[in-house]
Amino acid sequence: MNSNYIDLSPSILAKAELHIKNFRLWSEEEREASLHETLAQLDELKDIWIFGYASLVWRPEFEYLESRRGTLLGYHRSLCLWSSVNRGTPERPGLVFGLAESGVCEGTVYKLSNDNLMDKMRRLWQREMPNSSYLPMWLNCETAKGTVKALAFVMDPDDHSYVGNLSVDETIDVVLGAHGHYGPCTEYVLETATALKKAGIQDDALYHLSELIRERLQHS
Repeated sequence: MNSNYIDLSPSILAKAELHIKNFRLWSEEEREASLHETLAQLDELKDIWIFGYASLVWRPEFEYLESRRGTLLGYHRSLCLWSSVNRGTPERPGLVFGLAESGVCEGTVYKLSNDNLMDKMRRLWQREMPNSSYLPMWLNCETAKGTVKALAFVMDPDDHSYVGNLSVDETIDVVLGAHGHYGPCTEYVLETATALKKAGIQDDALYHLSELIRERLQHS
């Protein structure tokens, strides 16, 4: 048990109730169908770019030929997704980032090698698409070397895993203690903030949140 574990308040549980009640992992067949549907939107299966805006910035887990800083218009990084696998459990969900509509999001774009491309994409789908919460979309990302069309995982605002209106204090309460397949939710948020700051990416809201989380950890 994580020493920083805290029970969720009734108000937070009420906000997470729909997700907890309806959470279901995709079958391999469903995940494979989603992958093929997404790839079918391309003219040809080569020179694929991936847009990373959270853990893919500091732990991509795939080989790539090139990486660039990229800017995505019309979306912003937000802790807007309940996580019952990667950074939480169905009984004690954590939070992970998604691309929410409006604003601007800076991150990293990666160009994948064409070698064993389907294997790379299947591993990516296993990590990022355990269920239907994300909408995989091909979006134009601006880089210093020109615009690239990159795959981005966008939050589905109609999905039961969408986080609506948590306050900053509620967000911290959720993050503290949540732990999933890839480790603690605190690690996920803090590592993302550190990686973005190291890359020179501005995200004042995330940096402020990370400082509050560190303060809570120090006094726990």
